[in-house]
Amino acid sequence: MKIWVDADACPVVIKEILFRAAERTKITTTLVANQFLRTPASPYIKTITVRSGFDVADSRIVQECEIGDLVITADIPLAALVVAKGAHALNPRGELYTEANIKERLAMRNLMDELRGNGIEIGGPAVFNLTDRQVFAAALDRFIAKSQK
Repeated sequence: MKIWVDADACPVVIKEILFRAAERTKITTTLVANQFLRTPASPYIKTITVRSGFDVADSRIVQECEIGDLVITADIPLAALVVAKGAHALNPRGELYTEANIKERLAMRNLMDELRGNGIEIGGPAVFNLTDRQVFAAALDRFIAKSQK
């Protein structure tokens, strides 16, 4: 198993959790972004810089990930693509996207996008907080433990 990170919008605190997990578990963790990323020196932490453009990083992640890999992303369409490919997706708030829930999440995302497109104010996601970090770290640990059995 490898971990892939949709790194352009990933919170710094989540990247730090992932860096520690990569070192602890010796799982290759690759951050994909359209800009240079600073990462700790480690044989387990890699970066891929892609050209700027709509969904270029997402396309690279879908191309590279394999069955059983884990993708860290808040991008629901990307999560849907990797789940369809047989990989797993975990968002930075600790929600694991699966075949059982991804279609519902994608439909809700599309509805919200349509409402915003029609000028309806719906607000955005809640501020990322300490609880979110803890929930993510626990979900990541559970996923890794389960995958290493």
